[in-house]
Amino acid sequence: MVRVPFRAAASRLRRRPRPAGPTGPLRATASRPWVRVPVLLLVVVAGAWLGLLVVGSVRAPVGPMDTTMTLRPSVSGGTKINVSPLGALRLDSHIAPVRLDVDVDQLDPERSQALVKHPERLSGLQDEVTGDVAAGARELALRSCVAVVTGATALGLVVYRRPRRALAAGGLALALLAASGVSAYATWNPKSVLEPKFSGLLSSAPSVVGDARSIVTDFDVYQQELARLVTNVTKLYDATSTLPVYRPDPATIRALHVSDIHLNPAAWHIIASLVEQYGIDVIIDSGDTMDHGTAAENGFLDPAADLGAPYVWVRGNHDSAVTQAYLAKLRNVHVLDEGGAVDVAGLRVAGTGDPQFTPDRSRPTGGKASERLAGMRLASALRDQRRAGTPVDIAVAHDPNAARETDGTVPLVLAGHVHHRVNELLPLGTRLKVEGSTGGGGLRAVQNEKPEKVHASVLYLDRTTRHLQAWDEITLGGLGLTTAEVSRHLPEENLEEPEGGPEGKPKEKTEEKGDDPDKEPASSPPPTPSP
Repeated sequence: MVRVPFRAAASRLRRRPRPAGPTGPLRATASRPWVRVPVLLLVVVAGAWLGLLVVGSVRAPVGPMDTTMTLRPSVSGGTKINVSPLGALRLDSHIAPVRLDVDVDQLDPERSQALVKHPERLSGLQDEVTGDVAAGARELALRSCVAVVTGATALGLVVYRRPRRALAAGGLALALLAASGVSAYATWNPKSVLEPKFSGLLSSAPSVVGDARSIVTDFDVYQQELARLVTNVTKLYDATSTLPVYRPDPATIRALHVSDIHLNPAAWHIIASLVEQYGIDVIIDSGDTMDHGTAAENGFLDPAADLGAPYVWVRGNHDSAVTQAYLAKLRNVHVLDEGGAVDVAGLRVAGTGDPQFTPDRSRPTGGKASERLAGMRLASALRDQRRAGTPVDIAVAHDPNAARETDGTVPLVLAGHVHHRVNELLPLGTRLKVEGSTGGGGLRAVQNEKPEKVHASVLYLDRTTRHLQAWDEITLGGLGLTTAEVSRHLPEENLEEPEGGPEGKPKEKTEEKGDDPDKEPASSPPPTPSP
């Protein structure tokens, strides 16, 4: 037996070359080939994602807007457009492990002002937006390739500490991005623009994008609709500078006409918002605030005292004497009946309550005759006021049949009841304005085949003459609807009776179609005055 000194043996062991490869926890991975692939894929995906987060976004101008385009890892793919602070919309544009995010950062003041000063440029805005989106997409594709390769290579180098493995991770990341691009191209769905999914405030205003269901679905349409989105948002920003027809003087009296709330609590929020937005001086309610007029409903009336403006009210056929007594005790509320008048916000307003209390039509009623009789009593009170030197500026009745009897005794008379708007210049010069339902028909709206819209009007009256100068009709979508419209109207300049009597007076009448939920068959159509 040959004896080898211990020190010599130890020296030989130290001189033996160690096996190459990863150390520590990765040694087990290297010894198990079936584990290598998942670990490599994990490194590639994580590195590519980090690369996209750090450098994978592009700032690109799109028309008058500055946007940021980014690719994000995603299970379902698609496109997400963020319009801060309005919300976002999602398009199922493609199926791939990447999603395109477009953030609308801001509206560039110089470019938007250029569109305002040169409206003819709007016609070419769609082509400009299409070119901007295409240029941004090309730059984003190039930057994304660099981002994923750089991120995967850097992370591979940190994990494996071998350049060859790191480069392999970068190449695989580029291959995966290319495969995602091919998948997105193969599954591209131009119809997705027809069915966007809205979130945030945009869910309440999908009409910003426009109605695309009536147009052909192809890629060009997709680009055009994106351009339309930008165009419409630009117009929204500039809307206030393109409505010059009537600019009310700061001293103008602004009255808000509401009617037929019918126990809809949302109406109080709408009224309070309009009071704040329009600087309303007085609110005039032409009745049917309740539904059955019971004492149990009285608590619903409490917000009327805190709407930010004086509240003038007349009784409707769904409002009882109990309702009237409760409202009369609330501060800031003025209840009018039997031709009584009140001076409020620079106006003199007189009115009368509905002579009928018919919340469910379970008892015989006086019908049109009782309404006309109430209107005659109101007209007599108006004439007395004028003879006493305190002429009334606005008269209020619930039923249009009563309101028409005041023709010739007051410049303006307001009514409700029929749940649709009527604007009519009566033969003797009085303007009749009937408001729709500010409560959208109230709780009874769920019984209708179609939801009833919410109506209110802002009346602008000259502070000196106290004559109507203009009015804004505000229409909101009813239950389940999300539309909003505001239209401005101007009356005739001269509302005085011409020489020759009423035969020479021009008659103006506009009416929105609608159904009266309460009227009897005998009094279905509002009577048209004889010339």
